[in-house]
Amino acid sequence: MTNAKLGFRVLPAPPRLPDDLVRRFRGFASPNVADAMGRFNFMDPGMTARSGFPLCGRAVTANCRPADNLMVHKALQIAEPGDIVVVATGGNTTSAVFGGLMCTAAVAKGIGGIVVDGAIRDVEELHRMQFPAFSRSVCPGGCDKDGPGEINVPISCGGAVVAPGDIIVGDRDGLAVVPYAHAAEVAGLVEQLLQREQARTREIESGNLFRPDVDELLRKKGVIA
Repeated sequence: MTNAKLGFRVLPAPPRLPDDLVRRFRGFASPNVADAMGRFNFMDPGMTARSGFPLCGRAVTANCRPADNLMVHKALQIAEPGDIVVVATGGNTTSAVFGGLMCTAAVAKGIGGIVVDGAIRDVEELHRMQFPAFSRSVCPGGCDKDGPGEINVPISCGGAVVAPGDIIVGDRDGLAVVPYAHAAEVAGLVEQLLQREQARTREIESGNLFRPDVDELLRKKGVIA
């Protein structure tokens, strides 16, 4: 961005994580991803799926002034197909920064979804377009397009730190944020977790309905004999 200054910048994205690594996260449930990261790196329950569709992709971050979506428009413009635009709005929940017209453009470009710590609107249109959208609120109020704001900087979204290039996994349970530098490690940990869950499922199906370590822990704590 020409004559960029702190607080009003469009920064370059980091090198893109490999497509095959991102694909490993597709189909993972957000709780499993969060569990694999020590039960950290998930957004708070105020961040809700609005259109009903899951998402998974690399983050393009936008830090916006409250009630302004200039940088959301720019983030959609520079995001690549499959990317997730993740937006901080400075705590505003009444001025929607994303709606039906912007969604039409996002779908045409192949954007993978949007996450807004703030308001969006036109959710029925978003649902009809099958566009994954998560937000803190839904409100008919509009916003300005003046800036300032920043793109591809670390932001706080849903109480979690999101950096450009992180992998975002979202479903009906919520949103998990996989740090860029640890994506391959986390993918492996989720796969191991799923193997353990599958083994436990087989135990349940064979008649071992309850975990034996529950009673062991209760005995250690003196709750049962």
